Amino acid sequence: MRKLTITLILCVVTAFAAVAQSRIITDTLSSKVLGKDVPFNVYLPAGYDKSDAQYPVVYLLHGLYGNHTDWANTGRLKLVADLLIASGEAVPMVILMPCAGDEDVHHVQNGYFNMPGCNYEDFFFQEFLPAAEKKYRCIGDKEHRAVMGLSMGGGGSTVYCQRHPDMFSSCYAMSAWLDLNEGDKRTDLAETDKLYIVAKSVMDNSALNFIDNADDATLAKLKTVKWFFDCGDDDGLLDLSVQLHIKMVRKGIRNELRVRDGAHTWEYWHTALYNSLPFASRNFAK
Repeated sequence: MRKLTITLILCVVTAFAAVAQSRIITDTLSSKVLGKDVPFNVYLPAGYDKSDAQYPVVYLLHGLYGNHTDWANTGRLKLVADLLIASGEAVPMVILMPCAGDEDVHHVQNGYFNMPGCNYEDFFFQEFLPAAEKKYRCIGDKEHRAVMGLSMGGGGSTVYCQRHPDMFSSCYAMSAWLDLNEGDKRTDLAETDKLYIVAKSVMDNSALNFIDNADDATLAKLKTVKWFFDCGDDDGLLDLSVQLHIKMVRKGIRNELRVRDGAHTWEYWHTALYNSLPFASRNFAK
C-alpha cells in the first residue's frame, strides 16, 4: 500500500513538473514602421525547449488601457493554457501577446489599426507576425494560426480576420469593440487626444460596416474562417456583437454567439480563455 501511495505521488509530481515546463517570456521587436521598440509576451508550451517542433500560434490581443502583460498578469493565461493542454482540451501552441497601448490613453496611442503617426496594423502584419513566427517556431499558415482578444483587442481580432481571412483559421472575439455606439461619440475630447484618435479609428474600421459593404468574393473568403463572439449580458458592448452576428448570418457566414452571465471585467475574460483556446485548437488543421 505504501509503495502504491509513493508511486501515485511521484506520478502527480511528474505531471505537475511537465506542466510547469511551460513559460511566459517578454521579448522586444525593433519596429521601423512605428519607429520604436515594441514589447510583447510569449507563452511557450511544455516541451518547447526540448524539441525543434513547430507549433500552431494564437495571437491574443489586449484591450484599451492595457498592454502585453495583461493576459499573463491579470488573465492568468499560463494557468489556463497549462490546464487545457495537459487535459487534451487544447493542443500545445505558442501564444503571442503584442503591446498596442498603455493605461495613459490620452497621451499614449492605443489601438490595432493605422492611425495618424501610428501605423500599427502595418507593423503587425509586415513586421511583428513574420518575425515572431520565425523566432518562435510557429507553423505559420492559415490552418495553424488564430487570433483572439478582448474589447479593443476583440474588435482588432475581428477586423484583422475580415481583412486577412487567408491568414487565420479562426477568430474568437470577447466583449468586442466593433464600432461606436451613438453614445460613444466623444465630442468632449480634442481631436489631438489619443483617446479620440483610437475611438475614431474603431469607427473608421467598423467591423459592422465591413459586412454591409462586402462583395460576394469577400463573403466567400470570410466563410473560410471560424467565428466566435462571446459577450456578457451586462456588457455595454453586447449590442455590437449581436448586430454583427445577425449581419453575418444574413450574409450566410456561420458564426457562434454566446451571451454569458457577466460584464466588461477580467473575471469574464479569464473564464473566456477556457472556451477560446479549445475553440482555436479544434479549428487548427490536424
